[in-house]
Amino acid sequence: MGQQRYPKELVAASATQLVLSILAHSESYGYAILQEVKRLSDGELEWTDGMLYPVLHRLEQKGLIRSAWQTASGRRRKYYTLNREGKRALSQLREQWLAIGRALDAAWEGA
Repeated sequence: MGQQRYPKELVAASATQLVLSILAHSESYGYAILQEVKRLSDGELEWTDGMLYPVLHRLEQKGLIRSAWQTASGRRRKYYTLNREGKRALSQLREQWLAIGRALDAAWEGA
């Protein structure tokens, strides 16, 4: 089932936060990021390359992450790293999403 359970707008709205949060822990490459999203969501979200790479490219263009090609275990991969601007952006995004979450929790409490 994967992300088909969720509207694409909701998945897209949370993609930046998820990617930045994953990269806040350590540098990573595309396939590993896809697997981490799946793990963090208990298998609820299964992103594709076509969904992830535009997000990574956009974040890099905005100056929030940087990338470098590395060879590990005989494979050449592009690794992505969160930079100082990305950490600031993540902090702001986190506060925004927490505020939205609190408002939703309060609204749902009475429903």
